[in-house]
Amino acid sequence: MQNNRLKDRVAIVTGAAQGIGLATAKRLVQEGAGVFGFDISDPTEQVDDVQWITCDVTALDQWREAVAQVVAAAGPVDVLVNNAGGVGTYDELTDVSVEDWDRVIKLNQSSVFYGMKTVLPSMIERATGSIVNVSSMWGIIGAPGVAAYQASKGAVTMITKNAAATYAGRGVRVNSVHPGFIWTPMTEAQDAGISQGLIDQTPMARAGLASEVAAAIAFLASDDASFVTGVQLLVDGGFTTV
Repeated sequence: MQNNRLKDRVAIVTGAAQGIGLATAKRLVQEGAGVFGFDISDPTEQVDDVQWITCDVTALDQWREAVAQVVAAAGPVDVLVNNAGGVGTYDELTDVSVEDWDRVIKLNQSSVFYGMKTVLPSMIERATGSIVNVSSMWGIIGAPGVAAYQASKGAVTMITKNAAATYAGRGVRVNSVHPGFIWTPMTEAQDAGISQGLIDQTPMARAGLASEVAAAIAFLASDDASFVTGVQLLVDGGFTTV
């Protein structure tokens, strides 16, 4: 593992209370960043060097208030990891309710827009910054059912490309990470048969770890990826290759 690639950088990680978000917050601390974890829940594990801010990422006003707290405490934001989300339903398009559709889109898609809208102006002004949006392999390839989830994650894929193309000349890099089946509290709680079916389709024949996704995020956030923007980095054990 690299050390100090993010020394003296100020980083925000959303959905940081558990799973990929928590693993990412820990990894960025190890890389030397000053990390602020945004979530509406208390963290499932205490990380001494992460500062926690309660923030509902589906509300733009809360984004503005939370980012203002970060800036007041540590200075401008250098790294934004839009990880909050993951919520979905297994319903196909004709069966998903409007209420469930709106809920999934707001958390998985609109929260990413709100985060970038809030943080980008300062990054553009300083001509520096790295944004990593957590999408999914389902934001690249199709699957039966999960209509709202796929729509939201596909939108994250494309808003990442749009922002990368728009702001590359202004010093800001924007990339997306696309996990496959990863062991997290969310996936551990789902039907075991669904989980095993996804593992069986994964060429590496296992589930991924949150720490493996965090490592990919840390790379994209760091200067090791200084000539990388608009990329879709799959962390899926080869799922999308077959």
